Amino acid sequence: MRSILFVCMIALLSTGCSKFAKVQKSTDYDYKLRMADQYFAKKKYMYAQQLYEELFPLLKGGDKFEAVYYNFAYCAYYMRDYMNAENLFKGFVEVFPTSKRAEEMEYMRAYTYYKQSPKVELDQTNTIKAIGLMQAFINTHPGSEKNKEAAAIIDEGRAKLELKEFKSAELYFNLRQYKAAAIAFTNLMENYPDSDKSDTYKLEVIRSYFEYAVLSIDEKKEERFNKVIEQCNEFADRFPESALKAEVSNFLSISQNNIKAIKNEQVKTSA
Repeated sequence: MRSILFVCMIALLSTGCSKFAKVQKSTDYDYKLRMADQYFAKKKYMYAQQLYEELFPLLKGGDKFEAVYYNFAYCAYYMRDYMNAENLFKGFVEVFPTSKRAEEMEYMRAYTYYKQSPKVELDQTNTIKAIGLMQAFINTHPGSEKNKEAAAIIDEGRAKLELKEFKSAELYFNLRQYKAAAIAFTNLMENYPDSDKSDTYKLEVIRSYFEYAVLSIDEKKEERFNKVIEQCNEFADRFPESALKAEVSNFLSISQNNIKAIKNEQVKTSA
């Protein structure tokens, strides 16, 4: 049964390829365009793309060129060739800046970068580009019905960048590079001041400086525990209602006790 189905599939593919080959060889360009549009409507984008590409130089500057360019760009997009689609959407706007489709093409150009946005762990260049282009779209088309979707994509992209930055800071901590972790978590807070995780990031700053102080040589401990106390006081001022207050208070108490012990030891030594 499987072999019969396989043979049927091969036969159908061969028939389709044979028909397309005849269309491709045709010198009737109106017919070619009709067939390209039919292939596009039937979602046979590879066939449509090849025919549109052949017709490009022949139709350029004519009345039908805009529609062909529009479909040609979408062929790349629907085939998930996002790099080529981005270039074509951009090119459409440059060639037809006053077209009623120009706004859509600007949005789709930004959207191709969103579609190329990778996992959090990977390079986020495309995420950054998507955010920038979506923001530019909102700024230049304040009344567009796409703005709500564009804003959601910006929020999603920023959340991904924030998470990536958090993971980088967390990695420093896990590698016991505590000073670097403290700086990284501080930068994270500054880069995302409106984050609902700001108190968590501040706690990680405190935790990092605390571990850094604990591992310090005796001559540096007092200075570094004072840094922890400073960070704890900043936390209390900035996040008075945080659910993390108890943990911060614990770091504060331990740090104050360590400084007292250091000072007592200094008194004993000097005596």
